[in-house]
Amino acid sequence: MFARRVVLFFSAALLALAGSVHAQSQAPDALIKQVSTEVLDAVKADKSIKAGDLQKIIALVDAKVMPHVDFRRMTASAVGRYWRQATPEQQTRLQDEFKILLVRTYSGALAQVKDQSVQLKPMRGSKDDPEVVVKTEIRGQGDPVQLDYRLEKTDSGWKIYDVNVLGVWLVENYRNSFAQEIGANGIDGLIAKLAERNKNAAAAKS
Repeated sequence: MFARRVVLFFSAALLALAGSVHAQSQAPDALIKQVSTEVLDAVKADKSIKAGDLQKIIALVDAKVMPHVDFRRMTASAVGRYWRQATPEQQTRLQDEFKILLVRTYSGALAQVKDQSVQLKPMRGSKDDPEVVVKTEIRGQGDPVQLDYRLEKTDSGWKIYDVNVLGVWLVENYRNSFAQEIGANGIDGLIAKLAERNKNAAAAKS
């Protein structure tokens, strides 16, 4: 559980400092190595984040992380074939609730960051490919933890659209549970389920 909380944090915070032109021009593996290390150092130095200050975490994710994630693609992939059946309003609600779910999941990992470091594995493919997989290990306490990223090249730089945590791709994992909920209660049922889950998590945190 400790390892999962830590790597979930990395999937949120990885690109927090990647807004510069220099970062956009980097190879995807070099970008991940540089930025993840910088983020780790920043979190270790920030007592309020390590203490679980949710408002500060949300502000960090909104301002620094989400602009560098193709969150629409991530949500659409998690919802699967039902995405095209959703109205624009439902799509917006799904993105909003899914975002809150992930942010609150990440917040539980921040206080756990201690002596972890990121090690890259050799990358297959080329920085000129439109999509790549960057494989890493999180090393610190205990055994190394696998954490891989799927990135796409866009006009504004590389963007993450899926994360593999301990051998499980995040989008695929959510797709299965989302499909079950939509099959039973429709798209509005999934929205309501996510909203309820987020509400309960907020109440438990307060």
